[in-house]
Parts: sequence; structure tokens; C-alpha cells
Amino acid sequence: MPAVAAILGSAFAESFPEALDLEPEEIETAWGTQTLYRVGGPDRPAYVLFRHGLPHRRLPNQINYRAQAAALRAVDCGALLVTSSVGVLDPDVPLYRPLLVDDLLMPDNRLPDGSACTMFTEPSEAHGHLVLNDGLFATPLAEQVRAQAAAAEAPVGDAVTFAYVQGPRSKTAAENRMWPWMGAQVNSMTLGPEVVLANELEIPCAGLVVGHKYSIPDHDPPEQEALSATLDRSREEQERVVRAFLWEAEPVDFPNTIYRFGA
Repeated sequence: MPAVAAILGSAFAESFPEALDLEPEEIETAWGTQTLYRVGGPDRPAYVLFRHGLPHRRLPNQINYRAQAAALRAVDCGALLVTSSVGVLDPDVPLYRPLLVDDLLMPDNRLPDGSACTMFTEPSEAHGHLVLNDGLFATPLAEQVRAQAAAAEAPVGDAVTFAYVQGPRSKTAAENRMWPWMGAQVNSMTLGPEVVLANELEIPCAGLVVGHKYSIPDHDPPEQEALSATLDRSREEQERVVRAFLWEAEPVDFPNTIYRFGA
């Protein structure tokens, strides 16, 4: 039976929701061993992946993105919710409210180590070009998340365009002015590679982000809080949507195409 899964990040730095009743499973992949956490309770398999480890130990550039994607494919993931706490680049986008992602800005399609962001690193019968018909974020899955969030009393706001900025350093003021000019409304140091690699493995994805700070030069945030405090507020909003997704989401058809020459 196809599984559903959610990727959680820095907002869940030290702990996970007790109600999920998680059990770790070690998955061996060609890229290394990856721990997934099986959710107790749902009628079909559901998993959580902590991108930075549990507790949070890895910087964004230290994440083994290929191992994570391969592990999700190994458990037959048919619906993936990729979450992130983000910096907000658009003053009209609210903080602390769940937002769906409808497009990605990742001009240089590379992982933090400089290699191409692809699962197809060597010639094989499986390799091909990822052709985006619907987009990196599957519309039917996003519609499920929107409905589940509303039912969980955590309604999502308008969809946003996400910029992947590798890190691990923060951005300069000039960079924060550049990204909105290119069309980005929010950004973080993760999410981009995960969604690209999952799509290459034909895993439908939805993106859910919560802004925990403004990343706008000369813009005063509405609250001057410590980073940990803003991440706490981000987690509270994400958690309700993630829980609803893990219990209620259903796999959807992969909306894009892997074009293989000669296939």
C-alpha cells in the first residue's frame, strides 16, 4: 500500500509531536542509511523524516538529500508534504500562517556540495529528464492539504513562490533585495533539493511553509523575538497541518514525466 510522508525541519529541532507515536525505521539506500519514523495509528503507512536529524544536528549543507529521497521511494511514498520555516521577502505575506508553495526559484540546480541536484548521477536505464507538466508541486495534493488545513483550524494563506538559498550563511541585504525582484516571496536553505529529487523518483509533492521572520532590508518586523521563539510559533502552526496530512492524505498520481530516450 502506498505511503504518505512529511519532511520536518528546524521548527522541530529537539522533539516531535507525542501524538504521532513515532517508531524509527532504518532504511538502507545506495546513498547511505536514512532514518524514517513510522507514524502509529493511520490505516495506511505514514512516515516522518527529520531533515536535520532528531534532535537537530545537521546544517543544511550537511544533509544527505539523495539518501532521504531514496528512503522515501523505498517505502513507496505516494504523497509527500515538504515543510519549512521560511524568511518572508514580501511585506504582504503574513508571519506565522501556513502557506502553500506553488512554484520554486532555484536557478542553479545544484546541491550544496556543488553537484547537480539529481538522482541520475550515473548513466542507467532509469535516468531521464524531469519534464514539468503540472509543476514540482502537485495540484491535487496541494488541494488536499488546503482542505485538511481548514478542517484542522489552521487555514492556509495565498500560495507563494519559494526561493532556495543554499546557506549555511544568512543572506546579505543585496541578496534579500534581489530575490523579490526575481519573483520570490519566501525563502529558506532547504525544501528545493527535496522537491526536485522526489519528483525525479516520481513522488508527488506539496510544499507547506510558515514565515517566522521578515528578510526584507530596512523593514522592521512586527515583533522583535529570538529566533528560537519565532520557530516555536512556526511549529505550532505547522504541527496541526502535518498531523492532519499524515492521518488523512491520500496518494495521488504523479503529475509530471520522466522522459527517457529510447523508452
